Amino acid sequence: MGSSSSSSSWSSSSSFTSWIMLGLLVLTLASFAPLAAEARAFFVFGDSLVDNGNNNYLATTARADSPPYGIDFPTRLPTGRFSNGLNIPDLISEAIGTESPMPYLSPFLKGEKLLAGANFASAGIGILNDTGIQFVNIIRMYKQLEYFQQYQQRVTGLIGAEQTQRLVNEALVLMTVGGNDFVNNYYLVPFSARSRQFSLPDYVVYVISEYRKLLVRVYELGARRVLVTGTGPLGCVPSEIAQRGINGQCSVELQRAAGLFNPQLVQMITELNREIGSDVFVAANAYQMNMDFINNPQAFGFVTSKVACCGQGPYNGIGLCTVISNLCPNRDIYAFWDAFHPSERANRIIVQQMLRGTTKYMHPMNLSTIMLLDSRT
Repeated sequence: MGSSSSSSSWSSSSSFTSWIMLGLLVLTLASFAPLAAEARAFFVFGDSLVDNGNNNYLATTARADSPPYGIDFPTRLPTGRFSNGLNIPDLISEAIGTESPMPYLSPFLKGEKLLAGANFASAGIGILNDTGIQFVNIIRMYKQLEYFQQYQQRVTGLIGAEQTQRLVNEALVLMTVGGNDFVNNYYLVPFSARSRQFSLPDYVVYVISEYRKLLVRVYELGARRVLVTGTGPLGCVPSEIAQRGINGQCSVELQRAAGLFNPQLVQMITELNREIGSDVFVAANAYQMNMDFINNPQAFGFVTSKVACCGQGPYNGIGLCTVISNLCPNRDIYAFWDAFHPSERANRIIVQQMLRGTTKYMHPMNLSTIMLLDSRT
């Protein structure tokens, strides 16, 4: 600021003006602070719970590219999301003020759009490479991480290596994988290869050890804020109630699998953060988030948490959701959209807990706290 030779010669009016100017500067900087936090890139890895269209570009049966998928999406068209409308990455993006990342395989993900991040998820995949082999051509986790590396090379061509590293370091990452390792691997058929190889407790230990390698690799590739969701209540989805449940109850065996897996995942994440010396990985208790409305659907405005909106057979839990399936007229009152996946409204409840939930749901902190912390650094 310009001043006279002596600060004492400032008049009271110029001093007042200076304070006004300073106040305006503070307000201006404050108005930019949230924008800086909101502008962070968003990367998504995982399975059908978070796939937003990658499998549309693959020759696979694990697809959601035909009606009535997308019936409540803004375009009213199927997009490859396993949902009647928006999925978890869309709703996280909505909450933090970023664009929902496009599928990495989309030909439209190029130029400036790359800077918003990318979704690498692929329906059918698991932590293990042999999970989902029945779907043939899907993007397994090791390949998703290869694509993440390739993505960084592409962005380096746009903004340079230093800016790319900063973009990745400051990004938010979501990883949702693990359910298929039980549903579509260990319990896929009676006496599956993995169930003959491992008892359930030993299988869980093995899967967790493989998951750890994936998380370490994500960290090595530059991720510094990673939301890691545990499995939902695997035995309580309409498919498992229909095929394995007794009298409409959740499948005891699949619930046991989730009950073993999720606490060990939190323990592994805690140990990994301790080794790194920073809370890079944040555990999201998807099991509890889902069980809240499964146990008491009416409290959340649902008429049922057992019957899928779209499907056929008992609980609409058999086979795929297609144009010839039963279809409920109001998706907002169904906790499950199809035999495996929550409705958009259920996804909104899940994301609200990610944002504001206590340590019962998010450990060691929720997404709102992460956004606040990261906006200050």
